[in-house]
Amino acid sequence: MSRRRALLRYLAARLALAPLMLWLIASLVFLLLRLAPGDPIDALLGTRAPESARAALRAQLGLDQPLLHQYGSFLGKLLHGDLGASLTNQEPVTEVIRQSLPASLELGVVALLLAAVVGLAVGFSGIARPEGKLDLAGRLYGIGTYALPPFWAAMVVQLVFAVWLGWLPVGGRFPPTLLPPEGSGFYLLDSLRSGLATGEWQLLLGSVRHLVLPAATLGLLLSGIFANSLRLNLRRTLGADYVEAARSRGLGEARVVLRHALPNALLPVLTITGITVASLIGGALLIEVTYSWPGIAFRLQEAIGQRDYPLVQGIVVVVAGLVVLVTVLVDLLVAVLDPRIKF
Repeated sequence: MSRRRALLRYLAARLALAPLMLWLIASLVFLLLRLAPGDPIDALLGTRAPESARAALRAQLGLDQPLLHQYGSFLGKLLHGDLGASLTNQEPVTEVIRQSLPASLELGVVALLLAAVVGLAVGFSGIARPEGKLDLAGRLYGIGTYALPPFWAAMVVQLVFAVWLGWLPVGGRFPPTLLPPEGSGFYLLDSLRSGLATGEWQLLLGSVRHLVLPAATLGLLLSGIFANSLRLNLRRTLGADYVEAARSRGLGEARVVLRHALPNALLPVLTITGITVASLIGGALLIEVTYSWPGIAFRLQEAIGQRDYPLVQGIVVVVAGLVVLVTVLVDLLVAVLDPRIKF
């Protein structure tokens, strides 16, 4: 069987399993929400509301139906692409996701770029002298950033740069004194487009100022993963036979590292990048909550607190679908770049 046919069969198998995975995730979140303590009626009306009002609202929302009937209704709507409406404001769940997802993607992309640049620079810095000072510093950096609790790191960064120094906003996505730029919902791109059209850069400056702290916090926390992965894979690759063969041909060390060792050492880093991207699709929950960043993870946290069943279910299903898609694409990309991989 040719490699292309094997690749296509692998892709078809992964995509065929995707609906099953999404069904399992959707069923699990449906069941866990009903088993968890708390009642959405209490969140909507309060615990002191008259029983007649509570019963009327429960019937209106369909929460008085048997659990199996609610589950069947949920799956039926899901198969037709209908995620339902939020219990708190009756806004369609798809619209809530459409409004929130750009904020999470914007934060995730900027944080991922920062993590990759810093992490790869740190991981590469100590390769000339293994077990030297730079290598030891890179190792400590990777372990330290990976071990830091995100909520604690975010609060320390807020305290230093927003409260004590007053350089940057403590939270939010945009200055309350300005109207957010109209467009796609990606404030950086929309603000840049507005600045190029009008020559006014206040919108872009305001968007960047609010993005710096959450993106820097998340990016630096993730950079340790890239640093440790590159450092370990480079050391392993530099001891491989083909690298020794390149050295024996009289090639310089810099060329050996950059042309022969680094490309192969970066393949595992690419896999880690895919996993990180998949996790960032839903937003870094603790970062978004700490910085009041109105992304999809922040909305998920609010929906859980309000026992908003349709909104929680819709967000989890959509994020799970995006995670499945990203992981498949990353697997295929790694397979294309590395012909040694077999299916």
